[in-house]
Amino acid sequence: MPFLRYLMLLSLIVWLGGLIFFSFVVAPTAFSVLPSRHLAGSVVSRSLTALHWMGLVSGLVFLATSMLYSRLSSGSAHPLAVRHWLIAGMLVLTATSQFGISPKIAALRASLGEIDNVPASDPARVEFNTLHLWSTRLEVGVFLLGLVLVYLTARYFEVGPR
Repeated sequence: MPFLRYLMLLSLIVWLGGLIFFSFVVAPTAFSVLPSRHLAGSVVSRSLTALHWMGLVSGLVFLATSMLYSRLSSGSAHPLAVRHWLIAGMLVLTATSQFGISPKIAALRASLGEIDNVPASDPARVEFNTLHLWSTRLEVGVFLLGLVLVYLTARYFEVGPR
């Protein structure tokens, strides 16, 4: 059972740690160090894809180990537990970003070239900005759900399954 708790915690650490590192190190560094915003956007896009895959795998690991832990400790997997709803929400938001928003942003970046050379009033630029805003909102949503999940998981280990 300690190994299952370890996997649950490790999966959350990897996912949330990746989000923090991406938000506070990768993206700002890319845009401040690289010679063009287009190149920085390419680095950030590639990093975001890796982050999404890390999150999807981590979420599935958490879900599987959490249900198995519950099953072994209380006799029921508790599939409708709040922590399972939270991880499901994180997975849905991440999948939406990876498979819905990111491909659209990539297509726009490819068609527009250097984004800073496109007027702010251009419909494609407006769409790009809107998609970027939604991408950011989804990542913030994943992070906030993750923080609540960390708290509930810590509490779950303290008080046991319900």
